[in-house]
Amino acid sequence: MKTKKIYLALPFLGLILWSCTSQNEANSNSLKTSINSSAQSLTTAMTSIKSTTGYQLLNVSGTSSSSSISANMVKTPVSAFDSTYSSILLTNISGIYDYKAANYRKWSPALLRFFVKTADNSDMIVRLPESKVKNPWDLMRYSSSDTTLVNNYVIDVSKYAYSFNRYLGWNYNLASNISVSGTSVGDLAIQSSNNKTNGYHFTSSFAFANGYNASASYTSGDTITSIYNISKASQTLYEEKYTAIKTSSTSKHRETEYSLTIGNVQVVREAGPNSLDSAKVYVDGVLQSHSKVKFVDVTSTSSSADSTETTITNHKRELQITFDDGTSTTINALLGSTINDIGTLFTAIRQTYFATNIVDYIAWDLYINKQ
Repeated sequence: MKTKKIYLALPFLGLILWSCTSQNEANSNSLKTSINSSAQSLTTAMTSIKSTTGYQLLNVSGTSSSSSISANMVKTPVSAFDSTYSSILLTNISGIYDYKAANYRKWSPALLRFFVKTADNSDMIVRLPESKVKNPWDLMRYSSSDTTLVNNYVIDVSKYAYSFNRYLGWNYNLASNISVSGTSVGDLAIQSSNNKTNGYHFTSSFAFANGYNASASYTSGDTITSIYNISKASQTLYEEKYTAIKTSSTSKHRETEYSLTIGNVQVVREAGPNSLDSAKVYVDGVLQSHSKVKFVDVTSTSSSADSTETTITNHKRELQITFDDGTSTTINALLGSTINDIGTLFTAIRQTYFATNIVDYIAWDLYINKQ
């Protein structure tokens, strides 16, 4: 009877071994298939985003950033220290403002010399020629041909709140729609704040007319957090999160958590008892226990690289994924030039836009003239 049981068990044991082997192969193939498919979807998304008018306008270089405008706009208080915040709200700047060619031969810092309030509106609507947006250095320079230009570039600001104090910092909130020749090209939203207690916070997003969304957020201080996201219809195509902390005023920031999501594949590395634990790879939330990830942090002199933020987005990190079968690939190999396109997109997202500069400067001119 014992011998019979042994013979019956052997085929069952073989079935278990075959099942485990098949499952491991399926997991490996699933990860390979998933990451290649997700990388291709991301490349397709970036190709589509780059073809939009919204993307082209995002990459127009303005004269300065909204954060620097916010800092420079703050008036010097009369007293040595003033705890009162000044504010510019949408109700203070609402109306329709049309660009009008002005015969000023010399450059002037007052935008209101070139914009005229033509009607009342609950929003702030700024209308100007598209050519002035694409050539920002010509905005406040007069040319005889300017009189023939059409104000076909429209910024419709539905939310605006800017409070500031030279010593205490600022809070800034903007939401707007941008259209060209009557066609919407996207929705822009920005929130930023800066103070000695909580440090610098910045969040910006742009919803493209073709349905794709890109957003970036950054928080400074003792804890640094950055998040970059590209999505469509609530489906994440790309997301990179980075968190680092410093335990004292003299210590450097130390990375505590990192994750990279490309479609349904996610790589996660968290702090453990022995500094950072080994990274884990998931497909649709299922851990790929036999796959390995190697992190390679590189030194970059690129202007887009952040001195305290080590990410793929700013070209300071590379990830190598090794599958069950021993083959491997890297994120750069998977994405190719798409990773550069992603970096360019988020450089534009984290910086301000020429459109925002125009709104801020007009708002500031209106504020000053009412003082």
